[in-house]
Amino acid sequence: MKTVSKYIVTLAVVTGVSPVFAQQAWDLKQCIDYAIEHNLTVKQQEATRDQNEIELNTAKWSRLPNLNGSASHSFNFGRSLQANNTYQSINTQSTGLSLSTSIPLFTGLQIPNSIALAKLNLKAAIEDLNKAKEDISIQVASAYLQVLFNEELSKVAHEQVKLSQSLLEQQEAYFKVGKASESEWREAQSRVAQDQLSAVQADNNYRLALLDLSQLLELPSPDNFSIVSPELEGDNFIGTLTSPTDIYNQALLIKPSIKAAQYRLEGAARNIRIAQSAYYPQLSFGGGLSTNYYKVSGRDNAGFGSQLQDNFSQYFGLSLSVPIFNRLSTRNRVRSARVQQTALNWQLEESKKTLYKEIQQAYYNAVGAESQYRSSLAADTAAQASFKLTKEKYVNGKANATEYNEARTNWMKAVSDRIQAKYDYLFRTKILDFYKGIPLTLE
Repeated sequence: MKTVSKYIVTLAVVTGVSPVFAQQAWDLKQCIDYAIEHNLTVKQQEATRDQNEIELNTAKWSRLPNLNGSASHSFNFGRSLQANNTYQSINTQSTGLSLSTSIPLFTGLQIPNSIALAKLNLKAAIEDLNKAKEDISIQVASAYLQVLFNEELSKVAHEQVKLSQSLLEQQEAYFKVGKASESEWREAQSRVAQDQLSAVQADNNYRLALLDLSQLLELPSPDNFSIVSPELEGDNFIGTLTSPTDIYNQALLIKPSIKAAQYRLEGAARNIRIAQSAYYPQLSFGGGLSTNYYKVSGRDNAGFGSQLQDNFSQYFGLSLSVPIFNRLSTRNRVRSARVQQTALNWQLEESKKTLYKEIQQAYYNAVGAESQYRSSLAADTAAQASFKLTKEKYVNGKANATEYNEARTNWMKAVSDRIQAKYDYLFRTKILDFYKGIPLTLE
């Protein structure tokens, strides 16, 4: 009795802590949002963004004065030079306290340019993060559609099992009354077994596709995980495709990869100015407070507090550093910064060309997928009609098993081609929407 109670309690606890995804099916948006939140690559880009935020904060605070304090205590033994220019063997102690500050007044505009560069680097890091989110979104959308594709194939396979079982029952009844031969009955049994095997394989493919999606979402297990299957039949989701040039013009304004390259190119100009700042004089203001305490062995010494007060001093002043010759290092840093600017400019142009090529390829893939899907719809309709006629002939004894199997195989291939063409077209059009900045959904 205790064992049963313990089992019930354990079951209740396990049920209570089950993940939320075990309760309901996920749509594409939920999958994408969850993947973005838990993907490790995205988290790494978030860390890079946070690091750039810290660097920007450091650059901003570089305008402020610094403040340093110091304290020292030393012991001296043996002969040492005295105030009367003679040497004596005297042991002494000394304590020093100081507080100093320095304020940069002019640094050749290095500080404002460093702040501007840090801002651009932060913007580029944010766009890199957005790019990582887009990449994982595309991967999730592809895996999601693969699950839907395999799910439909599994449903078709199970429908075929029902059809084969219905024919088997009919053939068995005909065999018992002498209207069908034993070979025809055995052939129907073999067909059921083959269709059941195909259904098992289709189910396994569906589970593997679901596993791939769950792993992409960083879920601990695909158990109890399921997705929403939208209604996508007929040609009701076929729309007009936007031209590649129009999509490209939109993508240039919104794609993270382009914006990140643009920010880095702007940052290269700031890098040049930072390097050039070393040509200019550096002016800073400094000030400080200091005091000392001395103790000589064998002599009367003033008290510690009295000496600190008597030896207290203050100072302030300006410091000007004028660069005259630094072995051409400043000139070479400027030249290196300009080379980097040229390289980043070509990198931006390459990113634009790559983007246009990707959009062109995606567009023509979508055009081809649309044509293939429309053709597959017609082929499926024709193959289904042909199968129905052959089935009627087969039931009435006017067609043999070979003709029936051939018609059924042709129809199954047409159904599979239609399903594959549908999801291929859907994925291709979603890629085009992605380049236009439209969120990835199946609504």
